[in-house]
Amino acid sequence: MYSRVRLVGYVALLVTPAALLLGAVRAPPALSAGLLSVQFGVVLAGTVVAATERQRLSRIDTVGLDRTDAVDALAVATAAVVTYGLSVHADFGPVRASALVGLAVGLGLSQVDGAAYCGSFVGMVSPVVLPSLEGVALAGTVAALAFVATTDVFGGFGGKYGTLALFGCLTSVALLDADYAAGSALAWDLVPAIVVVAVVGAVATSVLRTHTGASAVVASAAVGLAAGLVFPAVLPALGPTLAAVAFCASFVGMSSADRLETHGQVAGAGLVCGLVYVVVTPALAGAGGKLGTTAFVSCLAVAGGLELPALMRSRIGQSPLRWY
Repeated sequence: MYSRVRLVGYVALLVTPAALLLGAVRAPPALSAGLLSVQFGVVLAGTVVAATERQRLSRIDTVGLDRTDAVDALAVATAAVVTYGLSVHADFGPVRASALVGLAVGLGLSQVDGAAYCGSFVGMVSPVVLPSLEGVALAGTVAALAFVATTDVFGGFGGKYGTLALFGCLTSVALLDADYAAGSALAWDLVPAIVVVAVVGAVATSVLRTHTGASAVVASAAVGLAAGLVFPAVLPALGPTLAAVAFCASFVGMSSADRLETHGQVAGAGLVCGLVYVVVTPALAGAGGKLGTTAFVSCLAVAGGLELPALMRSRIGQSPLRWY
């Protein structure tokens, strides 16, 4: 039974990024050839990891659900509502609210920090998309079920929690017949700044995690909170965008060494993350978990790109050469 649940979770983690990338293609204005190339490369490289992960899951022993899963599910749903309240009703804004919740649970409730952090991304949803707490609670509940279903799926990839959050929001929007906010593309002259901030945010999180002993949640939340406080104060017009970019890239830095081994690989994924952020900005505007999904597809793309040469060599080795 649980193997089927895990398969559903695997599919959810693939369908959700696909929905975001498809939305980017369909959102106006049409992407230029350069951005379409970025998107095609991300999909191609990410497919390699998706296939490898599917093979890995078939070899994992099936374990049933337990009390810990129920606690995690409750943490996801609760954090979604709390974060939404801080973001909308306490006027913290989505980045600061989510980062604050992540930092609090990371320092005080480390046993559920990942689950609560996942829920906080649901709570980043815009009130334009889900104006009621009931809608947010529904999205949080769906994300909670997906969180439990994906315990063994794509482990160690940064942005996984945000992808589950977006899955919850997409489901809630569909069930409630809601709609997304009006999205708009970013100006081209902002791309260099976005890419730089993304690389720095990803590496800073990775360094905090590996050199200070901070957990992945605490490292990411600290970077996100700092960005959410500093950027808007220093750059009132551009600051909120750069804060979102830094927070998005911090999820890349949460990746384990099994997935991205070096700070250089994290920096590469951060660079891709900045480009993907530009690509998907008009799509699914206002949905919670969109930043995490952006980081997730970027990590899959880089990991897939790193695996591709070895995969090609193995395929060539399995196909004997014939001379005529």
